[in-house]
Amino acid sequence: MTKRATSTSTEQVKGSVKEAIGKITGDVRVETEGRRQKGDGHSPRGTAPRRD
Repeated sequence: MTKRATSTSTEQVKGSVKEAIGKITGDVRVETEGRRQKGDGHSPRGTAPRRD
């Protein structure tokens, strides 16, 4: 049996739900995790491309 890769849209939906739950409950960690899972979060420090 092969394992299917989770589609991008599914990950974005799951991220949106986590973000909403974090906002409702006031849990910043869950909200941030959801934002990152959606893909619109800020990149962690030190991973941005260099500007010369």
